[in-house]
Parts: sequence; structure tokens; C-alpha cells
Amino acid sequence: MCELAMEDQEQEREISDVDPQDNTSVAGNGVMLVVNHSRVHPPLSVVLATVLYLAEFISAAVLCSRYHKTDDSIWMGCTIAFMLLPAVLIQLALTFIHRDLGRDRPLVLFLHLLLLGPLIRCFEALVVYYRAGKREEPYVTISRKISLKKGQKGPMELEIGQSERTLATHRNAFKRTAVIQAFLGSTPQLTLQLYATIQEKYILLPTRLTLMIITLISITYGALVCSVLAIQIRYDDYKVQLRPAAYLCMIVWRGLEIATRVTALVLFSTALTYWVILVGMVNLLFFFFLPWAEFWARKGSLTENIEKNFSKLGTIVVLSMFTLLYACINVFCWSAVQLDLSHRELIERKQRWTRLALYYGGRFIENFLLITLWYFFKSDFYEYVCAPLLGVQLLVCYSLAVLFMLLFYQFCHPCRRLFKYNVHDCLRCVCCCKGRRRGRGRRRGELPPSYSTAATMVMVSEEPLELLDPQNSHPPDLNSHPQDRETAIIDDIMEAA
Repeated sequence: MCELAMEDQEQEREISDVDPQDNTSVAGNGVMLVVNHSRVHPPLSVVLATVLYLAEFISAAVLCSRYHKTDDSIWMGCTIAFMLLPAVLIQLALTFIHRDLGRDRPLVLFLHLLLLGPLIRCFEALVVYYRAGKREEPYVTISRKISLKKGQKGPMELEIGQSERTLATHRNAFKRTAVIQAFLGSTPQLTLQLYATIQEKYILLPTRLTLMIITLISITYGALVCSVLAIQIRYDDYKVQLRPAAYLCMIVWRGLEIATRVTALVLFSTALTYWVILVGMVNLLFFFFLPWAEFWARKGSLTENIEKNFSKLGTIVVLSMFTLLYACINVFCWSAVQLDLSHRELIERKQRWTRLALYYGGRFIENFLLITLWYFFKSDFYEYVCAPLLGVQLLVCYSLAVLFMLLFYQFCHPCRRLFKYNVHDCLRCVCCCKGRRRGRGRRRGELPPSYSTAATMVMVSEEPLELLDPQNSHPPDLNSHPQDRETAIIDDIMEAA
């Protein structure tokens, strides 16, 4: 999920284009100072988001021409709607983030009107990247972070140059557009095309198949961005790194979750066509009004950090659009963040295990009910399909998605040393509670608290470091043995995406 309120802090967080071997020094207060303007990493996330946007737009346009030739006006109209809606919203988001309305850039605005805004933005980012390091440039800001290396914390300061800051702005903007593209365009597009394929007796056109593959990749990438942004938001003060195993685990988790959800909705829609509209609207409205209900229950006041020039009505409109995107994400997969409309960052930093468990438990039950209703009300078209086996496969795939999610938090989460209770502790606690109920008459000793270094779901900011890692209870001495000290400077976690 991407927040709209703290753009400047995002820029400082996203910029980590530094090499641990280049130009490091220790200040008098023990803070590691890193200076490196000669090397910046290519904006691969910007290029990938642009390629997915153009590929989906072009393939949808080609499929619309195919529908026009065969007089499939309904499929053509829905495909055009799901093609244009995210495209228009992406143009508005890029224009708003870069604040181009108050600048004299007629060519850029004209390309946005032609729905080619991401293309020109990608070109600008590549130009900044290739020009970086060719001339000396002063730093424009200093980013202060905490490096976490094997349980030891070390403060550092990063001098940020103009090129790094500009590329960070582009990366932040394209992360938002990737989420918009994925959940306001790709998910309904994939659902529509899969439904059309089944309704047309599995006549799978090559252009339709291409569009379905592109949309699935776009949705998975958008969900991946949501998970990474959630980690960045909660650990804004730390420099974190996701290893390839973590990315692989998240891709499998998100891919299985989204594919199972879309398939369950499509199968249900083929049996009870009009009821699926009710199911979708109930999900959308529930997740849309949930943050507002919590906001009213807390009796909070609207944040004023969205945009200085916004009126109260404009702030409400922006928050409503932001909440709509949040609701669309949760209809198909876990958003990885919770909204707090009264907070200046709009995001609740604490990860609540109870809410995560309720979401996946409720979604599993809902998918089970949808598949069961499809099984009892399916048409004769599925006579030659083993319906029970298909239903079991879908439920197993969703269970595997939950399993990979637990594995990610248990073993692959980059900040697992900052948590108190991990997944193993939560499951152990549940088992112990059941054991106490069975043997109340017997005396049972209290289980010692677990301070495993594996990933956890409950963040404890007040927990002392001695409890987390007794061997590293003393703060690191940055002034002693400088030749043995490792600088935990790492690259931007999304630059490799």
C-alpha cells in the first residue's frame, strides 16, 4: 500500500543507492557517514511498471477490436471500461505527485491526455539515471537511518544527491501507479476475461490468453509492492533488505492467493450470475467503510497533511479515493496494512495478528461457500469436469498461500529480530490454551516466553534489546575496531523488483 501523506519521508526512505565500500567515515558522535553520488542503481521498478502498463493497454485494445469484429458488444464495453479506468487514474496520480499543473510543461501534460504519461515519466527517469555521476553535484539532504546487522543497531547518515532524490520520486510514483493498475484494472479485467472464456465454452483466443497472463503478472507485482511498502512504512527508521528467498516466498504466496480468489468468484458467477454482484458489493462496501467506522469510533479529526492547498472537501475526496483503493485490494487479497485516517501518515504502523487471522479465516470460509454453492448450482456445462476435485484443489491452493505467508513471516521477514512473538510462539500459545482447558485439574508449569529471532507479527517498540538478544545486550561501539565493522548499507529493496 502506498501512502499519500508523507512523500518527503518516503523519498528519504526509498533512497539507499549507496555502496558500503565507498566513501564511509565515522563522525565524532559514532554515526556512520556514507557519501556516494557516483553510483545510482537503474530504475528497474519504473521500467517494469511502464512495460506492464503498456502491455496490458495494448493487448486490451487488440482484444476490443476482436470483440468489435464479432459483435460482442458486452465484452467489448467491459474490456474498454477496465482498460480506461486505471489508465485515467494513473495519469491523475502522476500529475498530482509530480505537481505538473503549476509548471510550464505542455508536452508532458499533452502526453498525459493521450494516456502516455507513464512512458514520458519512464523516459525522464532513464535520462536522470544515465546523467548521474557524470558531474559533481552537492547533496540536497541527509537521511538518518539505523542499520540492523545480526541484532546490532548502528546509526548512519546518508548524503542524498539531486539525482538520487529525483529517482526516488519516480520510484515512489510508479509504486503507486502499479497498485492502481493492479487492483483497479487488472483484477476486474482478469475476472472478466476468465468469465468470458467459460461462457464461450473455453474458446480461448490468443489475444485473450495474452491479456490474462499480463493481468495476472500485474496483479502479483502490485500485491508484492503492497507487501514491501508495508514493511517500509512500519520500519521507516531502519535500512532493510529482502533476500531472493523472501521475494520468491511472497510471489508464491500472492500468486496463489489471487489466482484462487479470482477463480472462486468466476466459478460462482457462472452458476449464480447476479448473486456475484451482491458478493462483490458487500466486500467492497465493508472494506470501504471499515476505516471510516474506526475513524468515527475513535472520534478523530481529519489529517491536514494530504496537501496544503486542499480544502476540507478536497481532503475528504482524496481520502475517499484512497479508501476505495484499499477496499479494492482487500476484495482480492490482503492489503498488508490498515488505514488510520486520523494519523498523519494514514497508515497504522502496528501489525495486528488478530486482524490478519480474521481476514484469512473469513476469506477461506467465503471461498469455501462460493465453491460449494457453485457445486450445487452449476450448469450441465461442467458435466465432464470433476467438480469435487476442482473445489478441493482451489481450497488446497488457498491453504498453500496461507502457508507461504506464514513461512515468510517466520523465516524471511527482514526485521524479524525486532519482534517479540513469532508465528511459532502464536501457534504454541494456542496449543497451550487448549491444553490448559483439557487438564485444568492437573498442575501445569508456565511456559517460558520465547524470544526467537524468527519473524513475528507483534511489534514491540518498548522491548529492550537484552531480551531479544542477550549476547548483544550492550549497544555497539562504533568507535572501536573500525576495520572490523561492517556497514549495513543496502540497496533499495524495490530496485531489484
